[in-house]
Amino acid sequence: MTTQRLPFPVPDDRANYFVTGYADMHDLVEGLVVPDGVPEAAATVLRTARELLRQSYYCYEFSTVAVMHSLIAVEIVLRDRIPGAGKKPLHGLIKQGAADGILTARQAEYLDYGRQIRNGMAHGQTTHAVMPPAMAVPMVTTSFAIVSELRGTPAG
Repeated sequence: MTTQRLPFPVPDDRANYFVTGYADMHDLVEGLVVPDGVPEAAATVLRTARELLRQSYYCYEFSTVAVMHSLIAVEIVLRDRIPGAGKKPLHGLIKQGAADGILTARQAEYLDYGRQIRNGMAHGQTTHAVMPPAMAVPMVTTSFAIVSELRGTPAG
């Protein structure tokens, strides 16, 4: 059996469109701080999304994965906040969250857009989607903000 050694990461050429070096990636994500009071499951997902954004310097596609991952954190918190959420799909959580005033119309619009991208990728309708970090950072930032706003008392 032969083993293959993977090369050490090298910057993705496309990274040069938005930063001059890896250190700049820290500046891009420094504001993405997991707030106190976030359920640990959501906090872990948010930290992973932040790190995926930083590592998109080496693998450009990680920025898209970061957006998809950040939506998981929002879904976790929505399930905590929406009475009777049960196993509702994200689409149902977004609709109910907006109807109940837990989400603003703008937040619901953002989440539904992200949900459509996620579903397209998960179900093979979108086979290759690359979201530049310049587009991904605001989307992940919005997920952080929504989670921060919703981290209050769970429904029940």
